[in-house]
Amino acid sequence: MSICYIESSVGRLALEADDDCVTSVRWASPGERARPAAPNPVLKEATRQLDRYFGRKLHRFDLPLAAHGTDHQKRVWAMMREIPFGETVTYGGMAMALGSGPRAVGTACGRNPLPIIVPCHRVLASGGKEGGYSGGRGLPTKHQLLALEGVTLP
Repeated sequence: MSICYIESSVGRLALEADDDCVTSVRWASPGERARPAAPNPVLKEATRQLDRYFGRKLHRFDLPLAAHGTDHQKRVWAMMREIPFGETVTYGGMAMALGSGPRAVGTACGRNPLPIIVPCHRVLASGGKEGGYSGGRGLPTKHQLLALEGVTLP
């Protein structure tokens, strides 16, 4: 496993990769330090794309991903990758499309190991309500990511 850290407008992020695929994006713990390692090409590219995303110059990530999860979670995560930049969907809408329940979709969103790259922040509760967010500082981070994409919540 390789790891690198980047500073972003939503906090310090830790990016992890196995071989040639990104496996995790998470908010780094205070004081967490990178161990010296040879630069990993996929993490360099992930860093470049995230920097472009936060600079509003990238609207769709193109990275090899290897998220570990159940078949249902992987289906939810694949569907989230199709939500366009600056747009939102609802847990219920996703659930109907997947033949699932909104709560199961919400659980899969909460277990997303690749937030931002797999944009769980674009999934809202019914009526355009914010729902939840498990990354960073929670809902303030979700609002920040949506605002970066030009989305304002009611």
